[in-house]
Amino acid sequence: MINNFEGVDRVDWSSMGHAYGSAEEVPLWLEQMASPDPDVRERGFSSFYSAAHHQGDVYACTAASLPFLLALANDPQVPDRGAVIRLLLSIGSAAMECDPDGVYWSPSGHASTPYADVVPQMRERVGDFVRLAADPDPRVRQAAVPALGLFLDDAGQAFALLRERLAAESGTVERLLVIETAATLAQRLPAAFGPVTAWLAVLAGDAVLDADIRLAALVHRSACAPEVIDTAIVPTATDLLKQLAPKAAPPSDAEIDARPTDCGQCTCADVPAAPAADQGVPPQLAAVFAGLDRHGRMHAPTTPLLTTLHRVLDSRIPERTALLTAQLRSPDRATRYDGIAMAKDLIGSWRGDHSGLVRLLADCLLPQDPYTAAEAAEALGQLPAALTEPAREALAALVEAHRVTHGPTVWATPHPLLRRAHQEAVTALARLGDERALPGLLTALDTDTDAWRAIQACGHLTHAAGELLPRLTRRLADADISQEGPWSDRCALVTALGRLGDPAAVPALTAAVIASALDTVRPLADSEDLHLRFAAAEALWSLERDPADAVPRLTSLFDTQEQKAADVLGRIGAPAASALPHLRQMLQAGNERTQMHAAAAIYDIGGPTEATVVLPVLLKAWEQNDSTANHVLECLQRMGPAAAPALPRIHAELALARRSGGFFKTVEQDEALQRAAHTIIDQLA
Repeated sequence: MINNFEGVDRVDWSSMGHAYGSAEEVPLWLEQMASPDPDVRERGFSSFYSAAHHQGDVYACTAASLPFLLALANDPQVPDRGAVIRLLLSIGSAAMECDPDGVYWSPSGHASTPYADVVPQMRERVGDFVRLAADPDPRVRQAAVPALGLFLDDAGQAFALLRERLAAESGTVERLLVIETAATLAQRLPAAFGPVTAWLAVLAGDAVLDADIRLAALVHRSACAPEVIDTAIVPTATDLLKQLAPKAAPPSDAEIDARPTDCGQCTCADVPAAPAADQGVPPQLAAVFAGLDRHGRMHAPTTPLLTTLHRVLDSRIPERTALLTAQLRSPDRATRYDGIAMAKDLIGSWRGDHSGLVRLLADCLLPQDPYTAAEAAEALGQLPAALTEPAREALAALVEAHRVTHGPTVWATPHPLLRRAHQEAVTALARLGDERALPGLLTALDTDTDAWRAIQACGHLTHAAGELLPRLTRRLADADISQEGPWSDRCALVTALGRLGDPAAVPALTAAVIASALDTVRPLADSEDLHLRFAAAEALWSLERDPADAVPRLTSLFDTQEQKAADVLGRIGAPAASALPHLRQMLQAGNERTQMHAAAAIYDIGGPTEATVVLPVLLKAWEQNDSTANHVLECLQRMGPAAAPALPRIHAELALARRSGGFFKTVEQDEALQRAAHTIIDQLA
């Protein structure tokens, strides 16, 4: 093997930093990337991405690594050159998005100039990428081709090279990458825009060409020039998608290695048991990370292309729904699987009647394909029950088929694909309040197999409280009281018992929450930790209901906890009248969220006489910050006829197609927002 690390010892790595401190270990990671041992290589790449390229950041040590990464990419004896090239392009792309003259600081306090340090190097070595884009190894070509659109500044040369590559490639993945790279070039260099878009139009319309080329050209020309989109784009795309399905190119070795075991092609007995979670890691958290890994996979080579088409179509919901219908009905299993996440994204981002898409998701709940069924059931379980209703019978049928075929304790089966499919279907069914989910939940609680997942769903089966309550209360009595936070068993159990709403749960809750609580909580209400002091003050009000004690404590926290304190004061109501002067001061200061919380509390304390003061503040907050909408509407509901001047804003909200409330608002919150808006309209009618 060529000495790819000549000069690495002359770099002062100790003077540089990354996300977690000194960059002294970077040379080791670079050496590990060239190891013949795949586990060692994985450690090297993982460490570099985690620290020296943390979340896409580019530090001085990242830039200093480029010559050595380029040497690895050019060495035919390096085992995984494709991964090295992908890392190079990730670094280069991130640097191009930085301010060319900007100085950036790492968490360890080291300065870097990503654009100036990286982009010139990538452009100087673009000849390497030109050569690598024609490498005999398809994995190297796949990794290198995008560089022609990113770093080659001669538009004519880049366009000519890409046309040559398209003619030379026969694999679907490689050809789609070439056309995508041409679109990147057209959007980056004005001189390339006209020639590339004209070429893409010719490719899209040439009936002699293969469907993958035509589909890619159609989508990427639309991405380059959205003004050319017409009503024919989706029918044309779906027709090409149908042509692709029966003759999709065989997957590469890398794709086969990454593809999960197909339970449709083997018996469940062939599938290994799911690995146990790491010691000390809550199973809920382990499941979250497993989900992130799973959802990062793509199964069909056309998936990036269809994702781009959905992005281009944006608010054209009928067209996107028609496209998703074709995806979810595709004879190609990989296309159907990847369509599930896209359907969930559309339902989660846009309002409207999505019952047709929900039924298509329900059609994916097939017992013979647990891998796809699990994904569809998880997607349905993450939607509000009102939206999932059309899938109720399909979920119940899948659960029953599992029990008939694999026995009544299938919830606890050791086979991971079947286990996930069954558990996701059971919990989605439980969220619909359907008692056909009960046997699975009881199995979980009785065998202690993934009981945490069942506990989260138990609260939705209020009619089954008689069977669930004894099991949940026993668990609550035995729960580890040292556990705190959202992952704790106590938190989940208390939530589930509260949702069941059965009076028989009160003694258990009282024993768990209130026993000796006052003796514990009262000293904390005077803590120097202001967050702890607020939590204790809120708890004292919940336990004692003494406004004479609670109101002064809460008003004393206005400097740091004003929004939360205002909410609790609003719950106290009229007995918190002494806090009104403090709340009125909040109306004159702070941001719109603070003013909104203060206004709502003023109304809840002062009543209808405060409506003329409160209403303008609420509407202003809603106008300035869409994420306040739910809180504002909740207050407007309480205001009754005094909320009438808000009707135009409410109607305007309901007229929106895109879901409201910002990035962090859930589909369920937006559905609640719409229900509240309709309730106010009905009240005022």
